[in-house]
Amino acid sequence: MAKVDQAQIAARPRSATMYACVNDTLEQNECVSFGGKKPMSDADQLRWNRRYAEGSYRSRSMPSPFLEHWLGHVPAGRALDVACGAGRNALRLAEAGFAVDAVDISTVALEMAGEEARRRQLTVNWQAGDLDSLAFEPGAYQLITVFRFHDPALWPRLIKALAPDGWILVEHHLRTPLPVAGPESEAFRIAPGELLDVFKALRIVHYSEKIEEPVPGRIEANVRVAACNGFPGW
Repeated sequence: MAKVDQAQIAARPRSATMYACVNDTLEQNECVSFGGKKPMSDADQLRWNRRYAEGSYRSRSMPSPFLEHWLGHVPAGRALDVACGAGRNALRLAEAGFAVDAVDISTVALEMAGEEARRRQLTVNWQAGDLDSLAFEPGAYQLITVFRFHDPALWPRLIKALAPDGWILVEHHLRTPLPVAGPESEAFRIAPGELLDVFKALRIVHYSEKIEEPVPGRIEANVRVAACNGFPGW
């Protein structure tokens, strides 16, 4: 199977069909339709492809410490990593024994993720698609992870995709008047208390809003939630 060149991916025109790219394959004729109702935005995909091709997120390679903390509480099963990027969290889930579906709009990021999965001999179902239009199987996932991605219209669909006693973990930038790193626009941040309302039908076992310095000189405002669709085990 020929390797897909990242520069070619970034510039490649797409058809109006979205594809699930199974076992880190990104060639269109080797993928299958997976339920999208409209094509992803060409402009959005091109923008994210360029960011990954230019190495904008190369330093973000380790899984989230928040994910690491909660992995021991969630029984292995089927997992969905939303806006997975280059796969740092999806790969960790696969290492922990989960059967992972990982979705992102950037085919460049997914090619990078696929290369790392092959290097580490891990299996992940990488799926290229626009999250605004993907259909998730109801009750399918033991764990859903959403890190550094905010789409309020997506929350109800993700809740429906949780299996009984399934978990969702969310980590994102928090709105604040303080001068912090991350998105400048409030539209790309989560409001204080927003996730408490979003997941009120679930059992919220952790919620935090914090000003942090994850690396020297970088001040962030972050919000995190861990919630369970039923019994978390205690």
